Amino acid sequence: MSPLLVGIIGIFVLILLIVLRMQIGISMALVGFLGFAYIVGIDPALGLLKTVPFSTLSSQNLSVIPLFILMGAFAFAANISEDLYRAVHKWLGHFRGGLAMATVAACACFAAISGSSLATAATLGKVAMPEMKKYKYDTALATGSIAAGGSIGILIPPSVILIIYGIITEQSIGKLFLAGFIPGLLEALFYIITIVILTRINPALGPRGPRATMAERMGSLSSVWEVVVLFVVVIGGIYLGVFTPTEAAAVGAFGTFCFAIFRKKLTWSTFVSSLLQTCQTTGMLFMVVLGAMILGYFFSVSRLPFELASWVGELTVNRYVVLILVLLAVGILGCLMDSMAIVLLTVPVFYPLIQNLGFDPIWFGILIVRVTEMGLITPPVGLNVYIIHGITGEPMGTIFKGVVPFIIADILEIMLLIAIPEITLFLPGLMDG
Repeated sequence: MSPLLVGIIGIFVLILLIVLRMQIGISMALVGFLGFAYIVGIDPALGLLKTVPFSTLSSQNLSVIPLFILMGAFAFAANISEDLYRAVHKWLGHFRGGLAMATVAACACFAAISGSSLATAATLGKVAMPEMKKYKYDTALATGSIAAGGSIGILIPPSVILIIYGIITEQSIGKLFLAGFIPGLLEALFYIITIVILTRINPALGPRGPRATMAERMGSLSSVWEVVVLFVVVIGGIYLGVFTPTEAAAVGAFGTFCFAIFRKKLTWSTFVSSLLQTCQTTGMLFMVVLGAMILGYFFSVSRLPFELASWVGELTVNRYVVLILVLLAVGILGCLMDSMAIVLLTVPVFYPLIQNLGFDPIWFGILIVRVTEMGLITPPVGLNVYIIHGITGEPMGTIFKGVVPFIIADILEIMLLIAIPEITLFLPGLMDG
C-alpha cells in the first residue's frame, strides 16, 4: 500500500477506536506507532517511542498547563464561583430569564480563572441549578444555559486549548489569549440575547426574581474583586511583557492560593484535593498530547496533510469555501470527540492548508476553538451535557433540547467572526503596535 493510503486507513482506524471508547491519547499513540512502523519500519518506530515521550513532555512550554489548571482548582476551593454567581444574580435576577443570564455571565467570569469548559460547567451547575429550580425555571432552559455557558471556558483566556494550539503552530500564546477575549465576551452576549428572546416569546420559561437594592448590588461586588485582580494581573502581565505565559500562570496560581487562604477556605483537605485534581487532569492532557505527537509523525511520513493541502489548493473555489469546509469537518468531529483531541488531531492536518490560503493563524485558531466549543453541547457526545446530566439528574433529551437555541447562537457568532476578522485580531494587533 502507498503511504497515503495507509494514512487514510489510519484515520478510519482511529475513529473506530474512539467509537469503541478507547482512551483518546492511547488511540492516537497506537495508530501513530503502527502506521509509522508499517511505512518506515519497526526499529525507527521503536526509536520514536524512546525519544518522543521525553522530548515532548520535558518541554518547558507545557509547564503552563498544570499551572493554569492549578489556578482553577484553587479558585474552586475558594468558592469564588459561588460568589460570582450571587453577584451577577443581584444585578440580573429581576429580569425575565435573569437567573439564566446570570449563569452565562458567571460562567464567562469564572472561565477567566479556570481555563476549562468542563470545570466551568460542573462548578456553576452545582450553584445555579438549585436557584433556577427554586424560581420555577423551565428545566430545558436552565440546563441548556448552564451547559452552553460552561462552553465559554475554553475561549476566554486563560485557555488550555489555546495554549496547545499555540504550541503546535508556534504562535504567540499571549496573542491567542488576547484574540479570544472579545469573541468570548461576544459569545456570552449572544447567549444572553438568546435567553432574552426565548423568555420574551414565553415568559413562563424564566420568571422574574426579586429586585435587589442598589446597596445589595454594590455590596455583592466586594466579594468578586479577586477575579478582576487575577485577570488583570495574568492577562495584563502577558500583554505588557512583564510575564511570559508560564510565569503568568505561576503568578495566577499563587495569587489564587493566597485568596483561598485569605477567604479561610483552604484546608489541608482542599489543598491536597486541588493538587490531586491538577495531577489527574494534567496527566490526562499530557497523554493526549503525547498520542497526538506520535500520530503527527505518522501523518508526516504518510504525507496525508501535504497531499490534502495540495488537493484543496488546486480546487477552483473561493478560499472561504475551503475554510468553511474545514470548520464543518471540525464541527462534525466535535459531535464525536473531546475538544482537546479535536485540536490535536485536526490542526496538524489543516494548519498547512490554512497557511497556503493566506489566512491569519491567530484568527484561524480562535475559529477552530470556537467551533470546537459547539461540540461540547452537540449530540451524541456533548461532554458538557453529560456533566450537567450527572450533576442535576435531568434527562439527556431535556438538556439537549435546551441547548438547541444556543447552538443556533453559536452558528451566528461564528459567521460574524468569519465576516469580520477584526473582531478577533484587534487586541492582538495592539501587541504589535
